[in-house]
Amino acid sequence: MAKIIDVLERNPVIPAIKNEDFLEEAIDSSNELNFIVMSSLLNIKKIVNKLKENGKVVFVHIDMVSGLSSENYTVDYIMNEIAPHGLITTKHNIVSYAKKQKISIIQRFFIIDSFSLENSIIHIRENKPDAIEVLPGIIPSIITRIEKLVKIPIIASGLIETKDDITKAINAGAIGVSTSKKKLWNI
Repeated sequence: MAKIIDVLERNPVIPAIKNEDFLEEAIDSSNELNFIVMSSLLNIKKIVNKLKENGKVVFVHIDMVSGLSSENYTVDYIMNEIAPHGLITTKHNIVSYAKKQKISIIQRFFIIDSFSLENSIIHIRENKPDAIEVLPGIIPSIITRIEKLVKIPIIASGLIETKDDITKAINAGAIGVSTSKKKLWNI
């Protein structure tokens, strides 16, 4: 994960690509790291290949590839046939399997209340993903709390709509911010 930390130190904003309409702008941006957060079996390979051809580091949100299940075979398929640099998931079994396979993995957590926060901390400590993605990313106090409790890089995501949201997340301890707001990609 050191390479991604280096990439995010140069540019902490991560384009979250929802479909092929986002592709050209992501390629044209100065951002090195890109998250594919929505795709299908029909377009995922094309999107990953195009980004990689243009020197981008690509992580695929495996849960959001339409047409695939949340089984270990899916990890093998994506890594062998699509070949991104790493994966994103909310699924604990996928994190565990990816770690065993030495695949770079980011685990995504939705923090909606104190119970989900406590469970997230337990799962982070148990799974030890390479990084975590915290949603919504607009709650700096939660980012700071998580950062103090686990020593795993944090990426803020969800509801990031302004430059101020990015600044607050970074100041709270996030190493990067993922957003689908194209206007923020070149900040």
